[in-house]
Amino acid sequence: MYQFFVDDSQIGEEYITILGEDVNHIRNVLRMKPGEQVRVSSRQGADYFCEVERLEKEAVTARILYKDHESRELPVRICLFQGLPKGDKMELIIQKAVELGAAEIVPVAMRNCVVKLDVKKAEAKIRRWQAIAESAAKQAKRSVIPVVSPVMTFPEAVAYGKTMDVRLLPYENERGMEHTRKVIGNLKKEGSLGVFIGPEGGFDRKEIESVKGEVELLSLGNRILRTETAGMTMLSILLYHLET
Repeated sequence: MYQFFVDDSQIGEEYITILGEDVNHIRNVLRMKPGEQVRVSSRQGADYFCEVERLEKEAVTARILYKDHESRELPVRICLFQGLPKGDKMELIIQKAVELGAAEIVPVAMRNCVVKLDVKKAEAKIRRWQAIAESAAKQAKRSVIPVVSPVMTFPEAVAYGKTMDVRLLPYENERGMEHTRKVIGNLKKEGSLGVFIGPEGGFDRKEIESVKGEVELLSLGNRILRTETAGMTMLSILLYHLET
């Protein structure tokens, strides 16, 4: 069943009106017909199962069959602070982070980042990354579209992280999975959580020193993980804990 997102203003008592680019996708790409069922979510997280009733040039009207009261979202709002990687790795990271339940992805410019984005490039990248997040949210049947925030410096990211209840940082020089198991096991299934992931070159020693006492340093095992693997590993561990 295909998934679409709409604003609250498009949701009525009995019908939902789908507008914008999704109309062309429904009519000309998916070639849907009246009577087919779709899943529609408001951007605030309400989910509806609907039946397509009318397909017009500028709008698709779907009749509400019932509201889905089973949330697809994690009980904890997770923000992934991702050190800027090389090439198009960020696209893969965003896609998989959304599938694994992250609510926000913050690209972070760190000391060991090879990529340097100027303002214009960063704005274009954010638009592209947000579109990827929306597509992944549809595929994963998320109830909300995760936000891809503007690029932050490491100090800015740390300051933003302080607004969250818990902050975790997997670090290659940390040892001992017993501590990791203890920290994860003690996490409450509510509130907010920030996860900091370094770029290909890892965290700079000064960055680690600057956050000691501010974040919980963890080990992800004895092997060195690529940046695109580390975040997904951490999110998978959190998903397992939070949904069991």
